[in-house]
Amino acid sequence: MMDRISRRIFLGGLGAGLVPALGLAGPPSVSLRPVARGNDLSGVERVVQAAGLKGDVVFAVADVKTGALLEARGGDEGLPPASVAKALTALYALDVLGPGHRFKTALIADGPIENGILKGDLILAGDGDPLLDTDALAGMAANLRMAGVTEVRGAFKVYDGALPYVFTIDPGQPDHVGYSPAVSGISLNFNRVRFEWKLGAAGYDVTMDARSANYTPSVEMARMRVEARSLPIYTYQRSARQDRWTVAKGALGKGGARWLPVRKPALYAGDVFRTLARVNGIVLGRVQVTRQAPRGQVLVAHHSDALDSILKGMLKYSTNLTAEMVGMAATKARGVYPGSLAASAAEMNRWAAGKYGAGRIAMVDHSGLGDASRMAPSDLVKALVASRQDGLLRPLLKPFTLTDAKGRRVVGPPVKVDAKTGTLNFVSGLGGFLTTAGGTELAFAIFTADMAHRATIPREARERPDGARSWNRRSRRLQQALIERWGALYGS
Repeated sequence: MMDRISRRIFLGGLGAGLVPALGLAGPPSVSLRPVARGNDLSGVERVVQAAGLKGDVVFAVADVKTGALLEARGGDEGLPPASVAKALTALYALDVLGPGHRFKTALIADGPIENGILKGDLILAGDGDPLLDTDALAGMAANLRMAGVTEVRGAFKVYDGALPYVFTIDPGQPDHVGYSPAVSGISLNFNRVRFEWKLGAAGYDVTMDARSANYTPSVEMARMRVEARSLPIYTYQRSARQDRWTVAKGALGKGGARWLPVRKPALYAGDVFRTLARVNGIVLGRVQVTRQAPRGQVLVAHHSDALDSILKGMLKYSTNLTAEMVGMAATKARGVYPGSLAASAAEMNRWAAGKYGAGRIAMVDHSGLGDASRMAPSDLVKALVASRQDGLLRPLLKPFTLTDAKGRRVVGPPVKVDAKTGTLNFVSGLGGFLTTAGGTELAFAIFTADMAHRATIPREARERPDGARSWNRRSRRLQQALIERWGALYGS
């Protein structure tokens, strides 16, 4: 039985010109060379200086039609791209997997079914679907009962070996941030668990659940204990079958909630599915995690949305887990089973060098969360220019709105920008496409970073360090100033 429940619970709702003489199978045949335009090159330096931004500023902008580089500053210098890297990951996944690719999560019977009784094991098998959520598992549990299964005599297993297991996307992040969860061949709710607390007469009532639009199952594999302290706010302790957290009582107030990362995705998915199966009258045994590919009869299959839809959500909401899972799935499809995120990213780097001639891309992951990644803006621009031949990427990018100093939309010449933003503490980026009022289409990449200051921030303070918000705000103002400059210079 096929389960096709639409899942947009956690993501919400989600002018192409051909590039002449650019082959999709190789690097651009048109060299990215500066073109003399008679403009005063010191003008761009005045724009950079006016931003008052400490650190490095590099950028490149090219004409999409000709591939000619129009203006650059340190265009060959690599800086961390932050989440702008997801644009490259999207190109990688689209090229290797294809825009119509769908991931399949299955319930597999490893044994015969007689009179509704499965005389063997039941396996929940992940295939790398980054959008699997509690509603989808609920549909699978209901369809298992509709398929005639009423009892499972064997073990209940969860297969997560479709992708390698990674404890956290970026080990440099604080333990409790939801945007750096574990990665494996199965995920649920972006591998986040919801922690909620309320102050009552006898103290704090805390819950850990896997809520979605229609279900709020509690989980056993994640536990929270309130402790009488002020700092640290959270601590995490590894154990064989649980994510064990503590939280500082002094930080809780009267009540609240937040999403915490899951470090044991297979146990998490299995825990939630057991609860949903029990609702349908099917009692399953203790969750067993396996990395051995299952064999047997597929009883229920849940198919993800098409890859291009998944990538559109990833680029809009900048979901790190989606980037890592689709990136590793693409690497696996190239015949390489990566042992780590860095190994998978290295394969993407080789792909970018071969396809676009982009030899100055050195990513350590697919999301841009790791600040050891480096990308030269001119290399990203090469990839963006070449990508306009198939026209797949720009429609997936989020429109970028020009605003004034008070955040109000700028009313002026109709400049259209579709781009991917990227933000880490003291790192900022923007890359994508600009169509000027005169119809000229440009590809651009802007990277800024103050790595010296970022290196001084302790790991536990990296969620909201002092000064980061104002620095990133100045960087965004610089990005807009450059876009306005290019729209005016190359508008006709």
